[in-house]
This record gives sequence, C-alpha cells and structure tokens, in this order.
Amino acid sequence: MSGTPVSFDQHPPHGHPSNTGPSTQKSDKPSTASHAPDTKPDPTDTAPHPQLHGPDGKTGGPLNDATQGGQSAASSASATKLAHLKSKVKSGLRQFPDFPSKGVLFEDIMPIFASHALHTTLIEALELQIAEAFQTQAGEKSEIDVIVGLESRGFLFGPALALRLGAGFVPVRKQGKLPGPCETVTYQKEYGEDVFQMQSDAFKSGQKVVIVDDIIATGGTAAAAGQLVRKLGGTLLGFVFMMELDFLKGREKLDAPAYTLLSGQEESSGEGTGETIDDKLPLGRTKESAEEGKKSVTDTGGSLAEGRP
Repeated sequence: MSGTPVSFDQHPPHGHPSNTGPSTQKSDKPSTASHAPDTKPDPTDTAPHPQLHGPDGKTGGPLNDATQGGQSAASSASATKLAHLKSKVKSGLRQFPDFPSKGVLFEDIMPIFASHALHTTLIEALELQIAEAFQTQAGEKSEIDVIVGLESRGFLFGPALALRLGAGFVPVRKQGKLPGPCETVTYQKEYGEDVFQMQSDAFKSGQKVVIVDDIIATGGTAAAAGQLVRKLGGTLLGFVFMMELDFLKGREKLDAPAYTLLSGQEESSGEGTGETIDDKLPLGRTKESAEEGKKSVTDTGGSLAEGRP
C-alpha cells in the first residue's frame, strides 16, 4: 500500500477542537480527552464500583464479601487440618490397665515421642490449636513471649512448641530442683501438699505466657502454675493440654481459658455392663481418690510409676 502520509495539520484526530468534521466511525469509543464532548462519557468520571473502590472513589476500598469469604475458607481449612492431626495424635496413644497399680488405666504418650512423624504431628497440632485459641498465625512468630511447661511431661513438647512460636521456654519444677531465688506455690494433693517453684527471673513482668502440660484432670497442678506466673508478673493468656478428663471438671479451677487437643477417658459406673468403678478408672486414678470428690490426679506415668510420694 502506498500513498502520501496525512499530516496532523491536514487532518487532526477526531475529538480535537480543530477537527469540526463528522465522525468517520459509526460509533465512537468513550473519550478520555481532557475536554470530552458533552455527548461522550468520560470513564474517569464514572461512579466508583462499590466492591473495588472506597467511598472516596479510590481503589483499595473494602472488599467485605471477598475478604470475609477468604478468611472463612482459610479458617475452615485450618479446622479440617487440625481435626486430622488430632486423629493422628490419638492413634499414637497406648493404654495399660492396672498400671502402675490395680484399678488404674494408664495412658501412655511415649510412643508419640518415639516416632518422628507423630512427634512432628503433635507439635504441629499444638501450634494450630494455639493459633485458633489465641488468634495467632501458624508458621509465624506469635505475640506469645513464653511457654511454661509443667514437670515433667510438659518438658517433652514445651521447648519444641516454643521454638515454633518464636517464644522462650520456662519450666515449673518441684521444690528443690531449681537453683537461685525462686517463687513458690503450695497446692493440695489427695494425700497431702506439694510445692511448685519457678526461678524468680524466668521472665519479665508483663510478658505474655501460655502454660502447657500433657493432661488436665482435677486442675490442681495447672492452677498452681498459673499462680506462679502471676506472682512473677506475667500476663497469663491461657492453658493448653494434650488431653482432658472432662468429667473431673479441672478447668473450673483455672482462672484463664483452657484448650485441649483430645478428650480423655470417660467416667464409667459400670451400670448394665457388670463393671465396677475399679474396672475403668482414668489416667492414674484410684478407686479411693475417684470417690473422695476427685481432689487430685497423679499425672500420666507420674509419681506412682516413678516411686515418688
């Protein structure tokens, strides 16, 4: 194709003030010229889209439906994953009847720590449980400053969990096990008193603390640990346990929220089964202690197994 080029002076573009001739197009696109014709809309002057713009017409306005939908989907996915992890953790538990004494159904958590896969699953489940309970983001450093673990099985997973959360770890121990100045709390057990201690400089006043242990039964040891945290000036966010004996109502003794991965054994009266209370007792319970108002519980694999008072 050949021909003489048409200059701007000979034929200004349509829409230019110098071009007074009729349009050569059947329908013109909306003009974006600085002085748009009265008959042509200027897209830059159109009303903002309510989903994509704020009230001032600027982009980045509230995407309420989309944002809430995304958050809901993420929450649902997290809950589904947590349920799956809980099931895997539960599959790693073993039960031993009449150990360490007659009438005790012993819940053994050690196979979880003997398996790298199950140990990893447990830590991941606890991290998701904490994220759900305390509005943190799994996989990122949380606002939790300190994880406090109770002697002794709180020591098995507390440090690993603290690392995942970007927090420090502080142990609560029995009296005489920690050097230096310590804060002390005495609490009641079914056969007498016991004493918990924490080093006085374990954390700074005002730091946010979560207490962890393997099981909550009557809640006495956890409540004592909570008192220690408050004596040191910590902000107690709550408690997290691997397992709970719901019927013992231990969380009623706690002055902060409590969260658990699993529910433990249920109380059984043996009605209609030929069983007695001796035939099924939970996690370190004896017949006498179960019938004495459920004052306390030996921890899973606790003092009886270790020959301690």
